[in-house]
Amino acid sequence: MSSGPAGDVARSTDRPKGETGRGVPARTFLRTADGVRIEAVHDPGATVDDASASPSVAPVFVIAHGFTGDVDRPHVRRVAAAFARYGAVVTFSFRGHGASGGRSTVGDREVLDLLAAVEWARGLGHARVVTVGFSMGGSVVLRHAALYGRFGDGERLYGRSGAREHGGRTDAVVSVSAPARWYYRGTAPMRRLHWLVTRPAGRLVGRYGFRTRIHHREWDPVPLSPVEAVPRIAPTPLLIVHGDRDGYFPLDHPRMLADAAGDHGELWLERGMGHAENAAADELLERIARWAVAQGS
Repeated sequence: MSSGPAGDVARSTDRPKGETGRGVPARTFLRTADGVRIEAVHDPGATVDDASASPSVAPVFVIAHGFTGDVDRPHVRRVAAAFARYGAVVTFSFRGHGASGGRSTVGDREVLDLLAAVEWARGLGHARVVTVGFSMGGSVVLRHAALYGRFGDGERLYGRSGAREHGGRTDAVVSVSAPARWYYRGTAPMRRLHWLVTRPAGRLVGRYGFRTRIHHREWDPVPLSPVEAVPRIAPTPLLIVHGDRDGYFPLDHPRMLADAAGDHGELWLERGMGHAENAAADELLERIARWAVAQGS
């Protein structure tokens, strides 16, 4: 366990050219509550001449990528660029991915990576945080909102820094292409993914073929499932997005999540959409961003 608070900046690296042409992202490393170094990028987003440009008013989108993604993958940068037209954006690489340290636990302790990114965003002056997750990241944003929301028990299960009062909470949640339950093997892509995660040969393929370092230990205890997490998110606004051509998780997954959410959740079933970031059309990303902005009005 790190002695420093989650979301602390461990080391600043570079400031690459802004993707939008109107803001200059800052790249750094964060330290999670369990001591893992997480690579993160803050994009201040578009500069406009009204009050919505203020960090205290405009939202910051904290993006949680899918399994085998990272902060520099083209599909992650495309999502970041789309959201940067509506507010600031924080992207980061989950543990075991990209330049981040540690090994992937495929959605369990990744909640601490998201917690560090949200606390960092708050520390930069952003009063409104919207977490947006895709696939594995979609399950993580649901669990993070449940565990570190008003009635969550994330501190008991995982610990947190306590450095900033309510600094780890989100103000709205968007979950795209997420599973509803663990250990699903009902589709060929998910059977391949389970081989990748559970077999030594699969983890080698993950490391050298997908640049993803996967932990060899099984979950113990099994973490709160996404469908169990959803009822604990209220009253935080929740949007569930899923494609009707998702090859990983069929439509019973988003419907289970929506049923668990009840009146406080909204479900968009997208016609012709496949899975996660690569399948999210620019038009869909624009609609998601507008939905998120509207939650603060």
